[in-house]
Amino acid sequence: MTDITTPARTADTSVPILDVLSDRWSPRAFDATATIDEQTLTAALEAARWSPSAANTQPWRFIVGRRGSDTFNTIAAHLMGFNKAWAGNAGALIVAVAEVTDADGKPLPWAVYDLGQSMAHLSIQAHHDGLHVHQMGGFKKDELAEAFDLGPNHQILTVSAIGHVASPDTLEDKLREREVAPRERKALDEIVLVNE
Repeated sequence: MTDITTPARTADTSVPILDVLSDRWSPRAFDATATIDEQTLTAALEAARWSPSAANTQPWRFIVGRRGSDTFNTIAAHLMGFNKAWAGNAGALIVAVAEVTDADGKPLPWAVYDLGQSMAHLSIQAHHDGLHVHQMGGFKKDELAEAFDLGPNHQILTVSAIGHVASPDTLEDKLREREVAPRERKALDEIVLVNE
């Protein structure tokens, strides 16, 4: 699904990559009137469920709040800074949680990495199905964990807004400027340390 009011955001890649990857981006302008189809949301969560994990531990956990629900409102209340200005328009907010120890209290050293992989799978599936995902680090982590009664074996890493993209004109000036700014990434030779 492409919104004609939103400029093209396709990445300028050094070689062709899958369209679903080059077209994926993280908007702040979400349509506050659009609801997310339940099957589409479930597909995104299924994609996360089927991502790889170390020793098949599957340490990812999610708290999903649809706009208008108590869960959504609780998550939104714990956002910080400018995230409060736009994230409430998303169709859903998802808290990504890593289970960092097993049932015996043994650390799961790759849990955070595995959670990151599951969120990548979620965001790509969502984009494939016409949704957009914006992952955030600006939230009150300890208070949010307390609000959902999470124990020390659970670590919140991100909150993600998911929904249908809207026109950048729905955002205040500074956010609108960021929304339409050219997409940038470091060059491959800056991030590949050895390539023999």
